[in-house]
Amino acid sequence: MHAPLRVLIADDEPLARKRLRTLLGRADDVEVVGEAASGSEAALAIEALLAGGRPADVAFLDVQMPGMTGFGVVRAVGPDRMPVTVFVTAFDQHAIEAFELAALDYLTKPFENDRFEAALARAREAVRSRDRDALHAKLLALLGGRAVGLEASEPTPAPPTYLERIAVETRGQIRVVSVADVDYFTVDGDYVAVHAGESTHLIRDTLSALEERLDPADFFRVHRSTIVRLDRIDALLTAPGGDYAVRLRDRTRLSVARGRRDALAERMGLS
Repeated sequence: MHAPLRVLIADDEPLARKRLRTLLGRADDVEVVGEAASGSEAALAIEALLAGGRPADVAFLDVQMPGMTGFGVVRAVGPDRMPVTVFVTAFDQHAIEAFELAALDYLTKPFENDRFEAALARAREAVRSRDRDALHAKLLALLGGRAVGLEASEPTPAPPTYLERIAVETRGQIRVVSVADVDYFTVDGDYVAVHAGESTHLIRDTLSALEERLDPADFFRVHRSTIVRLDRIDALLTAPGGDYAVRLRDRTRLSVARGRRDALAERMGLS
């Protein structure tokens, strides 16, 4: 017997969320694990479920939401970390060709019940086949604009969306840490340690995936195992033997890879 399909609903329209919740409730193998009324809420909910070790299997994701579109959610979370995604859209047929070219499933508002059932069945099969790499490649193709007609259908080009909050699990509770409060990140086995003031939290992620979602204006990877917030750096140090390090404002010292020293000095205005 298969485990329940864990589904997240994201739509800024309350009636649309209610209808999806009602349709999903008719399936005896589905568990709705979260709802979001905006793109930023959706991204945070997906991150929180990942941090808790019980990620969503499927996301029904509205494309046109205020603040952050459905595509912005994919950019913020990262295509490789997204659940199986069914886009819900009011786009016209020209834009729908984008989803068809990328071989991603979608529902066009207003949709019929049988069309929803077909989308759910395909999502269920995708989860159970575990062919996530292919699905992630399709999301990347969609974001890369290779699906012709998609970008022209958005009201305005969206600026890059960087991570603003990180969901962490502490004593059985999910907390939110603002990225602005983070001093640095380090690798800790299969986890990444988030160092924010006197607190340290572990999240299940890779440093490379995290680096792609951080604003490069604020963060710099000083070592293969360390990313530091630039405005926390107090000094760039040269140690005996030609090794390098940075000293943070709280006196923490972090190693700097030799190959990253010059680029870091330039970012600090020292070259």
